[in-house]
Amino acid sequence: MRKKLNITEGIFPMPVLMVATYNEDGSVNVMNAAWGTMQERGHVALNLTETHKTVKNIKARGAFTVSIADAAHVAEADYFGVESGNRVSNKFENSGLTASKSEKLDAPVINEFPLCLECEFIEYQDGKYGCGVIGKVVNVTADESVMTGDKIDMSLVNAIAFDPYTHGYYRVAERVGEAFKDGLQLKK
Repeated sequence: MRKKLNITEGIFPMPVLMVATYNEDGSVNVMNAAWGTMQERGHVALNLTETHKTVKNIKARGAFTVSIADAAHVAEADYFGVESGNRVSNKFENSGLTASKSEKLDAPVINEFPLCLECEFIEYQDGKYGCGVIGKVVNVTADESVMTGDKIDMSLVNAIAFDPYTHGYYRVAERVGEAFKDGLQLKK
């Protein structure tokens, strides 16, 4: 038997994305964004309102980075979601994390998060059913600690996902199948 639930952002898992920009004074700003995805290969779409400091920075600088949050930095990732850059100008400093300048863009790379997409701002869309930042990925970097040879090993990334039903974070680490292969056994 199925039970009826309240409507919420009910797709699980939702990514825990760290969107980083530079403020007007060159300091680092980071926000936690669960509503983001790849629009197509090489383009990200982040469902963010224009009231976010991060969106203002993206428009002003023309660039941003998207890092995948990991289990080792849950507190910092959550802090970037519960504190606003509009209210606290030094929230990145308060986190204790460090950043480096992207080699390709005018945006920071958060050193402690193991996987980072460096994005050029394409456009801001605002429509009846959603709004958001569209960016073109121009560079992807990963810490060597999450690499096996020249490939990313997602089990080493220890990425976290957001559960909108209970407001929990979960580690995404175990590989359970082979995409574009396991289903072939059912093909007739």
